[in-house]
Amino acid sequence: MNIYLIRHGRQCSTLCSVDVPLSEEGRRQSILVGKRLEHGNIDAVYSSSLIRAVETSREANRFWDAPHIIRPELKEISFGEMEGLTDLEIAVKFADFKKEQEKLETDIPYPGGECAGDVIRRAMPVFKEIAESGYEHVAVVTHGGLIRAMVTAFLYMEPKNYRILGNSLENSSITEVRWKKESECFFVERFNDYAHLEPYPELLRARWIDTEN
Repeated sequence: MNIYLIRHGRQCSTLCSVDVPLSEEGRRQSILVGKRLEHGNIDAVYSSSLIRAVETSREANRFWDAPHIIRPELKEISFGEMEGLTDLEIAVKFADFKKEQEKLETDIPYPGGECAGDVIRRAMPVFKEIAESGYEHVAVVTHGGLIRAMVTAFLYMEPKNYRILGNSLENSSITEVRWKKESECFFVERFNDYAHLEPYPELLRARWIDTEN
């Protein structure tokens, strides 16, 4: 079984993890990833319940015409008290936390929010469900924090190290995971593949945002 983890398209706000629709660029990204996997024989689309993931799924699924299953367990890591703030507000108000987080010594939760281990615990049952679904090719439209956290789990890394996996995953990027029933393991085949965006520099995160929490 192939599972394509797709980060949602660009949302219409730079505030931290607000539940808002896609921007026009986000819709373009969603269409491009849909076309990229048009011949991937997608059997089902899973997504988080956040608007940006649902809309990305719907735009991409125009090329797949697969059942769309929404699972709240696939939502972004909770940034707690940071949510709704600007990058500058976060840098000032949570300077001590950010300094501690950068040490990668512990799987430290966001103030009032989650840590990577929390994300893995709530999302892994959904991935096991997908693995046992009988589908052959599944798209999972979700979020950067969740993708990085789950890849640490698939690679048997410590959750505290999830932030070293991609300084900034591109919106609509593809991380491909293969489930092998014989060994009951997830194999990471590719990570943060955004070849479909490279002809369009204006769609890359470098043109939109510099840092990622």
